[in-house]
Amino acid sequence: MRTGAEVLIVGGGPCGLMAGLLFARAGCFVRVVEKHADFLHDFRGDTVHPSTMEVLGQLGLLERFLARPHQRLQRAELRIGGRDLIVGDLSRVRSRTPFVAMMPQWEFLDFLRREAAAYPNFCLDMAAPVACYLQDQERITGVRLSTGEEVLATLTIAADGRHSLVRRDDLLPVNDLGSPIDVFWFELPKRTADAGTLRIAVDRGRILVRVDRGAYWQCALVIPKGRARTLKAQGIDAIAREIEIVEPRLGSLAGDLNHPDQLQLLEVSLDRLKQWHRPGLLVIGDAAHAMSPMGGIGINLAIQDAVAAANLLAGRLARGDPVDGLLGQVQRRREGSTRLIQIVQKIAQDWVLAPVLRREKPMTRPPLPLLVLQRFPALRRMTGRAIALGVRRECVAAA
Repeated sequence: MRTGAEVLIVGGGPCGLMAGLLFARAGCFVRVVEKHADFLHDFRGDTVHPSTMEVLGQLGLLERFLARPHQRLQRAELRIGGRDLIVGDLSRVRSRTPFVAMMPQWEFLDFLRREAAAYPNFCLDMAAPVACYLQDQERITGVRLSTGEEVLATLTIAADGRHSLVRRDDLLPVNDLGSPIDVFWFELPKRTADAGTLRIAVDRGRILVRVDRGAYWQCALVIPKGRARTLKAQGIDAIAREIEIVEPRLGSLAGDLNHPDQLQLLEVSLDRLKQWHRPGLLVIGDAAHAMSPMGGIGINLAIQDAVAAANLLAGRLARGDPVDGLLGQVQRRREGSTRLIQIVQKIAQDWVLAPVLRREKPMTRPPLPLLVLQRFPALRRMTGRAIALGVRRECVAAA
């Protein structure tokens, strides 16, 4: 059985659904295929930055988005060398939303799905994994689903994340930048009234990040790459002691962490495709560039990709114009900001995180750059602006 679409999007994550909404808004017939049967997946990216909320505002969707359950983060604090330091302040960012909205990803995905479904030319198929891409010589013409159905498309957009089928099938070459860290994600109950703050604790080769999620902390224990199996073999009590050492303010974790299955491993990747396109195929979001979780910017960078792709291609596709010759423009527009962010993440991973994880002695005082950051509040605001708005924001083109 063969079916068709003007735009076929592989992956029903934030990037894929935003692209689907934007292309449908421009008048294209869009079909999104998502391998999962629902959106209920824990420990996916939950950060929606002001740059993404600006896009929602341009679409007239911001108020409906903010009506969904979420928490608001306005600053980041770092505990190091016995001191609490403010390392990022979003409160004075020039934006309608000077905060990071912490929203469960299934809420954000359901929101995007509902808004896209308002367009009769938008279709989302859940539980529809892709078996392979279809090719006519060098051109990608669509996909074959696991059911055997072949879906043909004028343009196929791969937005299926860092484990994209494009990568698995070596359709485009990857430049691996390497990462020295992995992350254990887990939840801990909140016993204090702290709100609106991301907290980072660093001490004796340990790094713990806590994100306020209302009734609980969403936590990330940063570990050296490849040590997850060894740490789990030591038992959950040993891991709990590691956390208590780096963040004694949490108190005893007895009863809060009692089984290794509570720890969800994120194997951190930092890479990008050397080329994001070939005839009939465009790759965006994490499928094109896997980001470190530092700053929680991956989703927001992917949303910017979707906006740029729609701005450059959607109107032409809706008119029936060929777009293969324009696919490189999407990469040229988005690759510079991607490279810059990845350079910053690479430096932070290799020059800051990796040395900290190797350090066994207690830190008696914060590093000098952090002390300078405390001396000049304007620098903290600059850090907050960079986190909030990123590099080269995209504006949604008129429909």
